[in-house]
Amino acid sequence: MSGLLIGAAAALLLWPGRRGADRLPGREEDRAQPAGGGIVASPTVAAAVLAGAVGAVLSTPLVAVLAGAGAGAGAHAHAARRAEARVEAALHGLADGLGALAAELRSGRSLDDAAVAAEHASGDGGAGRLLARAVRTPDATSPEAAGEVGDALGRVAAATRLSIRTGCSLAAVATAVEDDLRARVRHRAELRAATAGPRASAAVLAGLPVLGLLMGSGVGADPWRVLTTTGTGQVLLVVGVALEAAGLVWSRRLVQRALR
Repeated sequence: MSGLLIGAAAALLLWPGRRGADRLPGREEDRAQPAGGGIVASPTVAAAVLAGAVGAVLSTPLVAVLAGAGAGAGAHAHAARRAEARVEAALHGLADGLGALAAELRSGRSLDDAAVAAEHASGDGGAGRLLARAVRTPDATSPEAAGEVGDALGRVAAATRLSIRTGCSLAAVATAVEDDLRARVRHRAELRAATAGPRASAAVLAGLPVLGLLMGSGVGADPWRVLTTTGTGQVLLVVGVALEAAGLVWSRRLVQRALR
């Protein structure tokens, strides 16, 4: 049985993957991924399968299922945090690039030269390329960008089209978009700082059941054997894990609602 589970884990890990739609172009992980999909599964699936296989080898099938679900949820949350960090890095890069674009245009540089300077000034390579594309080819769409990044690039492209058609100044619009992006970044940072306490409290409360198991084992009660080998213990284990997951989801939603 364990051999079959490990074989299934290996098969899922080798299942063809696909590129994430929310990645900005030009990043190292995007260039390393083959165009037609590689042989690496998503981190969420990989974590769930590996944790489930380890749980099946070391304990019971129920523990394997719970371990796989928990590992998958943790990997998904980690991927969401990384995506949020990429968005913030892109916003910072766009703000720096827009500042350079406005400065170059005010100094009398051409639009192409200003776009090159903006791309180099951006600390985020993908965001810099998207900004340069929005300035050079404002009529082209950028399917790689979405959300706040896509909204900012859309405003830059619209201002570039208006500047080309009417001859109005693009520097003023670039400065306005830059100020808006920096204000958004500051606001997000302030909200994260304000919710740091509740997030830390939720993490501590989530670890209390594990501490309870360790304390029970320390006094010789062997709670893990009761939870995994008896019918009543397995029911309590499933209910406890479900309540733990519900509490974490509820806490995360409250924090996310405050961050909006």
